[in-house]
Amino acid sequence: MNKIVVDSGLSQSRVSLLEDGELVEYYIESRNFKRHVGNIYKGRVKNVLPGMQAAFVDIGLEKNAFLYVKDAIPQEIFDDKNISSKDISIREVVKNGQEIIVQVIKEPIDSKGARVTTQLSFPGRYLVLMSNVDYIGISRRIEDEDERDRLKRIAEEIKPKGMGLIMRTESENREKHDFEEDLKYLLKLWHKIEKEKKLGFPPKIIYKDLDLIHRTIRDLFTDDIEELVINDRENYNRIIEFLDMISPKLKSRVKYYDPGIDIFSYYGIEKMIRNALSRRVWLKSGGYIVIDKTEALTIIDVNTGKYVGTTDLAQTIIKVNREAVREIAKQIRLRDIGGIIIIDFIDMPKKDDEENILELLCEELSKDRVRTNILGMTGLGLVEMTRKKVRKRISSILERKCPYCEGLGMVFTPETVINNLENQLRRISLHTNSEAVIVELNREVKTVLVNDMKEYLERLENELNLKVFIRENDRVHVNDYEIVHKGRLSKVKDILSERVKG
Repeated sequence: MNKIVVDSGLSQSRVSLLEDGELVEYYIESRNFKRHVGNIYKGRVKNVLPGMQAAFVDIGLEKNAFLYVKDAIPQEIFDDKNISSKDISIREVVKNGQEIIVQVIKEPIDSKGARVTTQLSFPGRYLVLMSNVDYIGISRRIEDEDERDRLKRIAEEIKPKGMGLIMRTESENREKHDFEEDLKYLLKLWHKIEKEKKLGFPPKIIYKDLDLIHRTIRDLFTDDIEELVINDRENYNRIIEFLDMISPKLKSRVKYYDPGIDIFSYYGIEKMIRNALSRRVWLKSGGYIVIDKTEALTIIDVNTGKYVGTTDLAQTIIKVNREAVREIAKQIRLRDIGGIIIIDFIDMPKKDDEENILELLCEELSKDRVRTNILGMTGLGLVEMTRKKVRKRISSILERKCPYCEGLGMVFTPETVINNLENQLRRISLHTNSEAVIVELNREVKTVLVNDMKEYLERLENELNLKVFIRENDRVHVNDYEIVHKGRLSKVKDILSERVKG
């Protein structure tokens, strides 16, 4: 059973797509978060870079947007086999200071600005209308050739002159009148934008795409979704109104859920989200995969773990690898991992087994709406693949870098902290007249120093001629120490006694 669960709160909206009870896609949008993908702006070209075949465009965001030459001119020019983006200079397409209408196709990520295109597109329920391209396309997910031919004929009949149409996956087996209604809505939107772009000065937003909940209805709530559950009455009513326009027959599948109960906890989604943030993911057999992200790529390692099989080692390896394929495909989709991905399966001695694993991986990734490309298996037995980067991965939305370890995931050992403390105490002994100090340490470090290194502490006090009083304070980070007081021994003892009395 495929289900969509929507948690609509005051601070953010969250959407989960469940397939057979398993979380496969997760989306979150804060009320304060400004989404840009799909938005259309009137911008101004700030800098043309011939060496990069690109230009920077000011669209009013913190960082200038990035416009590649192939995104700056109509796609049909490249359909000529004799022409590529290398044959056209970005200087022939845009000029510094030029006003330009662009649409964001990729969110700003880390230090990079948004990526934009002049090839405007408007997604509907069944169609995508393309304003500057004379083109017809059919979703790759529609595999039946007869159905593809039928849809192409319909598209040719209804396509506005000088514009393009893409038949979305949901268009399969739909009738002509469904597309005509969808196109009427999209043309109305396009005419509104045509008027707006003539008004005002850049940078200016001309069109803002739908919010998360409405995009979910448009893009995810299809015939194969048996139920959509939401815990907010106002948004429930808006969904029903929206479905009245785009797909009335799905209204009966929308359910209102009692907001008094945590909807994500009820469906077990919170636990699945936590698992999606874990570095290690266990398989049902007892094996596991490890997912590590670097600046350049994501590495996924497969291990047998607790699974030892029966008597045949080769079959044990194949079983774990096959189970890992399904989990890897799900995790890539759920975590929204993009860019270069390297998968290290357990070594398989037979070439046929490797090919079977690659076929299974292709099959599982076909469920993903984001484009993937499997490049094959290297001589070292590593699978290389790429996945289009569309948005930030789930971990970067839900988590932030640790301010202490700065994303390393490691902290100092107690011995390292104690050695740093020793150096500080030596400086106090050499450069002050202090007779005693009060040091506060995290419980873990304090336990090691006072119990396991008691003799070391006594030698240190004798060598430095400095009395060291240790106090426990869990507010002190495990990497640090805090010298809270230093001075004459009698004064330090007074401070300690006052604290005991207090």
